[in-house]
Amino acid sequence: MDEQPWSRQRLRSNNELLLLEHLRGVGTATRAELARQTGLSKPTVSSALAALEQGGLVREVGTIVPERGRSAVLYEPDPTAGYVLGVDIGRARLRVAVADLAGDIQARVDVPNEGTTADAVADAVAAAAERALAEAGVSADRVVHAAVGTPGVFDAESGRVRYAVNLPGWGRVGLVQQLRAQLGGPELSIHNDANLAALGEYAVGAGQGSRLFVYVLVGTGLGMGVVADGQLFTGAHGAAGEIGFLPLSLTSPDPATVAAGRRGALEDAVAADAIVRTARELGLADAPSAKHVFDAARAGDPRALQAVAREGERLALVVAAVSAVLDPDLVVLGGGVGHSADLLLDPVRDALHRMTPLRPEVSESTLGDDAVLLGAITCALRSARPAVFERHATGAG
Repeated sequence: MDEQPWSRQRLRSNNELLLLEHLRGVGTATRAELARQTGLSKPTVSSALAALEQGGLVREVGTIVPERGRSAVLYEPDPTAGYVLGVDIGRARLRVAVADLAGDIQARVDVPNEGTTADAVADAVAAAAERALAEAGVSADRVVHAAVGTPGVFDAESGRVRYAVNLPGWGRVGLVQQLRAQLGGPELSIHNDANLAALGEYAVGAGQGSRLFVYVLVGTGLGMGVVADGQLFTGAHGAAGEIGFLPLSLTSPDPATVAAGRRGALEDAVAADAIVRTARELGLADAPSAKHVFDAARAGDPRALQAVAREGERLALVVAAVSAVLDPDLVVLGGGVGHSADLLLDPVRDALHRMTPLRPEVSESTLGDDAVLLGAITCALRSARPAVFERHATGAG
């Protein structure tokens, strides 16, 4: 029986997708190499490449001239077939970047987060995105997907961000829709910042190659992202990794605190303010910030060194708890406090050896402040690439 037209079209689409994904993996290849590497016939490869080239998804990038025989054309995925936005909304700074489909950043804007209301923050994000697009020379309608990292947990049912206590008003109804409209209407996804930081570290940082990787974000707050076999694990309601809510004792917390969604005792004990409190208790009365404490420790101040050691012990408790539940092969320390991992790693490792036989590798972030932004770009690309191909396959756009 002859193949039905829809079946032939699906087969052609499958072949085109196979070649496109293979090219993304290898970078460049000739027709002959693609046929050999994918098992498709040379005529099939030629037909599929012609369709992908016509659709703007692949392009010629040069030729190979062998000592014998005919020259061969090299092909690569066309990175300009679409663009993505990565957005990192932090309490202190806003970071926005435009990247092509190869993941190469075309422009980036970093500005202080001076917004005192949710609307002001959304306006600032939109302004930064507009500026980044202008610097990249990319029109808003070329953006296929925008991924936004923010404190808190996005609730898809209500369309609200919960638990973002460091961004006043950030959980109000309609804010996500407003932000989508202000960014020019691309597909928009909202993600927890620690989750995106974990994805960024997994894709291009310290977590590469890990089977089960955990990123612990320690700054003004405490959060965690989990990447299992290359995929974010977010739990049933998106709140996996919200370890800041963990109690440190059986004492019941203030019901008003729980009702308001404010963070718990573990965050109070581990985040940046806790380091300052400990240093002051130890006699470093003029310590205005965690950075000041770490700088004093590097200078050899015994009170600061003791405060850092206590922070290392508290972080070891976090790692021990995570290890007992998830059994990761790697835990990476990031966020503002994570910048001082050079001082913290030894105390964390020493305390872990005293606490538990479960001892994953613990290391520092290699992406630093860029972890959330690069995770947002990685996340956006995972949605944008298939979306661009789907438009091609269906003849839309």
